[in-house]
Amino acid sequence: KEVSSYIKKIGYNPAAVAFVPISGWHGDNMLEPSTKMPWFKGWNVERKEGKAEGKCLIEALDAILPPARPTDKALRLPLQDVYKIGGIGTVPVGRVETGVLKPGTIVVFAPANITTEVKSVEMHHEALQEAVPGDNVGFNVKNVSVKELRRGYVAGDSKNNPPKGAADFTAQVIVLNHP
Repeated sequence: KEVSSYIKKIGYNPAAVAFVPISGWHGDNMLEPSTKMPWFKGWNVERKEGKAEGKCLIEALDAILPPARPTDKALRLPLQDVYKIGGIGTVPVGRVETGVLKPGTIVVFAPANITTEVKSVEMHHEALQEAVPGDNVGFNVKNVSVKELRRGYVAGDSKNNPPKGAADFTAQVIVLNHP
């Protein structure tokens, strides 16, 4: 009840959350149902995509639905870092938040307004034909020095709603725990 009311307080629907009592130390209810918790009859979740139920943590994890990947929106890729790799050149690194990044795309980096072409896109040292939301990628760019780009810049498609700096913005901030 206590956890359920906390989950509701921070904006989640308790009916859509699996509550599973576990003991990682003893392995209770981790991979298979435990005999040490006869009071626990199992978990169930109800959401608009359907219902799911089970008795242990692995089943609850398997029942989590992957989030919708907004590939239809404009490309937004905040830079986490920028590297200079010998023989390759400048490689910005970040996570695709929306849109799709492909080799050959002309990207613009906001707020510096630097435009360049993406030569290649890689994830875990493997070349990709396209990177979609959720992918952490490195991409090789032409004619841009590592000194011109920095963490926090946002890459976007120069031809489709390019990113630009904001003078101000409104945010809703929720502090979950504070001493």
